[in-house]
Amino acid sequence: MNHAAYIRFELLRTVRNRRFFILALGFPVALYFLIAAPNRGEDNFGGSGLSAPLYYMVGLAAFGAMNAMLSVGSRIATERTAGWNRQLRLTPLSSRDYFRAKILTGYMTALTALILLYIAGTALGVRLDAHDWLAMTGLILVGLIPFGALAILFGHLLTSDAIGPAMGGLVAVLAVLGGVWFPLTSGVLYYIGQALPSYWLVQASHVAVGGGGWGMKGWLIVAGWSVLLGVLAVRAYRRDTARV
Repeated sequence: MNHAAYIRFELLRTVRNRRFFILALGFPVALYFLIAAPNRGEDNFGGSGLSAPLYYMVGLAAFGAMNAMLSVGSRIATERTAGWNRQLRLTPLSSRDYFRAKILTGYMTALTALILLYIAGTALGVRLDAHDWLAMTGLILVGLIPFGALAILFGHLLTSDAIGPAMGGLVAVLAVLGGVWFPLTSGVLYYIGQALPSYWLVQASHVAVGGGGWGMKGWLIVAGWSVLLGVLAVRAYRRDTARV
């Protein structure tokens, strides 16, 4: 199997998995309407100066994209349990092409989640300039790099039974420390959050609402986590490969 055929196979398999799409894409959108719709008239949510529909849209955009990218780990763990990874190693497919296909699949799912949330936000009255939509989306996609590495790491460390609860708990913690549900402006959570990539992923989404982007600190933290998790992911893959 060559790399182009495998990438096409992965993308088609993901699109055809209706259960996955409903859970990975439908949940953030449903959550958005449940939280934002009752607060539709709030124009200064949490003292942020933003309307509730706008604040939750940008927050859940980061949450949905992060959740979509981390779902790659669940698929890797499932394939390991079924022995699919072992079969792939008997083909000419390289490890680099294997990971490239997984990350591309994660990005495709994340982009779909973003588009659906943008549509939901528009339905509740969110209006942004085209430049703001593009700037937000571009920076979010960059901010997803460490989460792609984290997904590969967990996919090769955990079993298919363990990865679901582990990922669910991790996403919940990262969402709180990232400021998805409420603004983080001071206190212990604020300083802890600034050291994590989830905080800067949420800040990437805030670019569309007048945020200043990451600055040097944000770029360094995202780059640092990307390198660290990337190295750990490669080691986990090699260790997993050596066992079979």
